[in-house]
This record gives sequence, C-alpha cells and structure tokens, in this order.
Amino acid sequence: MTPYETFVQIIGVFAMVFNILSYQQKTQRAILVWQLIASALFTVNFFLLGAYVGAMLNAVGIIRSILFLYKDKLHTDHLLWMAGFIAVYLASYVLNFTLFGKEFTAGNAVLEILPVVGMSLTTFGFRYKEANASRLIGFFNFPLWLVYNILSSGSIGAICCDTFSFTSVIVGYFRLDKKNVNEAEESEE
Repeated sequence: MTPYETFVQIIGVFAMVFNILSYQQKTQRAILVWQLIASALFTVNFFLLGAYVGAMLNAVGIIRSILFLYKDKLHTDHLLWMAGFIAVYLASYVLNFTLFGKEFTAGNAVLEILPVVGMSLTTFGFRYKEANASRLIGFFNFPLWLVYNILSSGSIGAICCDTFSFTSVIVGYFRLDKKNVNEAEESEE
C-alpha cells in the first residue's frame, strides 16, 4: 500500500471511530453531531477512493445532520424534507453513472443503490427526537452499506465501521433502550 493509499484509509478509520461512538450517545442531538463529523471524513475518504456515490451521499449527510440539529426550528420532521433528501440521494445515484462515468451494468445498478437506500433509512430515523430511533434504523442501514463498501468502495474504515457500528447499535440497544423498556414495564407492575 502506498503512503497515499494509507493516508486515505486512515481518514476512513477516523470516520469509523466517530460513527461508532455516535450510537453510544444518550441524546439524538449528540448522535447527530458525531454523525456529522463522521460524514465529513467519509466524504473525503470515499471521494479519494473513487467511490463517488458514497462521497456524494456523505456530503449530503453533512447537510442533513446540520439541518436535523435544528429540526424544531426548521421542521425537518416534515415529510417534504424527507422527500427532498431522497430526491437528492437519487440524483447522486444518477450522477454516479453520468457525470462520474460509472459503468451502468445490472450489478452496478444494484450495488450503487444500496447506500442510497441506507441513507434514506437513516434520514427517516433522524426525523425522530428519540435516540433509539437512530439505533433501530442501524439494524437495517449497516448491512446495506457493508455490501456496498466491500464490493465497491474498498474503504477499510467504512467496512470496519459498518461491522462495528452494527455491533454498537446492538450494545446501545441493550444498554440504553432495552433498559428503558424494562424500567417502564417494572413501573407499570
């Protein structure tokens, strides 16, 4: 691996750390801040690897995180915001095959749509104020990104991130969400 390739992979590893730790945050706001930093780093990582749909989606993820940090003022929980983000994600998908010249084959068409679906799910989860919604979406989001990263981006940080984030979501669920469910059930008795 060249020094350049090592540098690019290190950026992905730092992005991974921020992403994984985001799911251990107690508030939705904290999750969004950590995700914003991770998205910024992954944007650079994917772009330098030539994984342009991943780079574009993470660039939109930066904007999405900022907007959702101010969801009460901007009413980003409205379905029109969701539709707007999905439209931008789909535009990224199209740009990948047109502007960035990714060969359009059946395999590439399926592979490149996986992160689009993953970002759409994450955006849906950010509409909620409860942190457990983001963790729940992670159960579905990370497998989609993992397949994309293994077969398309080659980002070591992203591959590890999806694997560890999925584990972090599970830990966060049992540490924070399941605990709250159990406490609520005990107080009802």
